Amino acid sequence: MPSGNSMRKSRIWNQKMNEKYRSYIKTDMLPTLFCPGCGNGIIQNATIEAIDKLDIRKDTAFVSGIGCSSWIPCYFDMDVIHSIHGRALPVAQGLKLAAPGKNIIVFSGDGDCYAIGGNHFIHAIRRNIDLTILVVNNHIYGMTGGQVSPTTLQGSKTKTSPYGAADEPIDGCRIAIAMGAGFVARWTVSQPIELAKSITEAISHKGFSMIEIIAQCPEQAGGKVYKVKNPSEMMLHFKDLVRQGTIKTGILHKDEKK
Repeated sequence: MPSGNSMRKSRIWNQKMNEKYRSYIKTDMLPTLFCPGCGNGIIQNATIEAIDKLDIRKDTAFVSGIGCSSWIPCYFDMDVIHSIHGRALPVAQGLKLAAPGKNIIVFSGDGDCYAIGGNHFIHAIRRNIDLTILVVNNHIYGMTGGQVSPTTLQGSKTKTSPYGAADEPIDGCRIAIAMGAGFVARWTVSQPIELAKSITEAISHKGFSMIEIIAQCPEQAGGKVYKVKNPSEMMLHFKDLVRQGTIKTGILHKDEKK
């Protein structure tokens, strides 16, 4: 049973929420575990917009791994499997085979998907099973305290790279395209409208679809990767990087035959 304090907090959150969000969320679990300024709330809202537009709430199930972003679907009042680190895609593929009529949406992070789950990522694309994965890339292991991840920018000083990250970061979208994924997109949390539209399109695509979402992590990546801890400034920084072409966003690849 929730404590009296948590129930009071839930009532306060309930009053501040818009109706659509409230209808999709387990309000007794609020507030979320996300740190103030985290981009996960924007992604959560974009996902709700897509599901609501397609009117597929009853026909959708979520699978997530381990990490900050893997908590995103856990607040939805829907079918959710919160699986183990790096294994969200195998679980999702099994669920799709067992319930082929369900729309399967996977939430994973840059560490969960590209590191411990990297091999599963490659082979899920190769199998082209009809599911959608949303990879939230905050360029660091946030939940465990700020360690270097596969996407951490070179030179970033983290807890496991005190002299600066030496390796070139992984580009998950390029890997997905090279492996033959039929739908690959990338957006930042500074582009919520485009993101929601893209999630709608990814779910509608028949076959494996992937969207990488660049999101701010003020608590860990803010100081260690971007040298900016203010979440609003981080989002403006993302906009600048998109304008400069440093971060390529949009639908990067689409093949209706896949």
